[in-house]
Amino acid sequence: MLLSLFLLFLGLFVGSFLNVLSDRFPRNETVVKGRSHCEYCKKELQWYDLIPLFSFIFLKGKCRYCHKKLSFSYPLSELGTGLIFFITSLFVLNGPIYTYDIVIKLIFYLFMASSLIAIFFADLKHGVIPDKIIFPAILINLLYLLLFNNHFLIQNLLSGLGALLFFLLLVLVTRGRGMGLGDVKFSFLIGLFLGFPGVLIGLYLAFLTGALISIILILWRKKFLKDSIPFGPFLVLGTFIGLYFGNLLYEKLLLLMGF
Repeated sequence: MLLSLFLLFLGLFVGSFLNVLSDRFPRNETVVKGRSHCEYCKKELQWYDLIPLFSFIFLKGKCRYCHKKLSFSYPLSELGTGLIFFITSLFVLNGPIYTYDIVIKLIFYLFMASSLIAIFFADLKHGVIPDKIIFPAILINLLYLLLFNNHFLIQNLLSGLGALLFFLLLVLVTRGRGMGLGDVKFSFLIGLFLGFPGVLIGLYLAFLTGALISIILILWRKKFLKDSIPFGPFLVLGTFIGLYFGNLLYEKLLLLMGF
């Protein structure tokens, strides 16, 4: 539990860094491009302006220098990453904590959680799922499966290819109006990461929540039928649920179907 609480605290700082990734990668900017600055007045921020959660609360959600309101994506990504790190540690640490296999597994899942959170905010804010996040995550997944979980390699590869072909078909049928190639590449990563049956649960929940939110936004006149809504955030939410509860939900589904 102490390790999980430490990871909750660590996640706050990682979430702050993921915000930088989700803003800079869609703009083709490098991570090392100078210090963080206010998006409005361009004033360089000091270290005490960048303390996760605390700075946002202390400054009442405004820039210290120009007093413009800051995006709530900053505290949300910080708090969300902390909570995801905490939940992921509970998910992984189901045996002796300090064995080599458990340490590698924990690092892998924390890396994947970070990648998913960065994708969530990049697509939500900029409508882009950056290749600079997708391709390294695919590579790390393949290496992890090859070196530490090779008995799932073929199954997860087939899950990834199945998801990719399904999304590619949707893109071709809708002529790119329903989703883009970023979603296609992301679907392969989801299948590779979750395997079967997690990928089915994750994608089903992504489409379900995406449809429900879209209907709500249209009814509230926040969006119109011709408007596009980023699908990446729903895929991320579905992936997390598929990761933590995929097997349980799949078993419940089979019971409901009488199998």
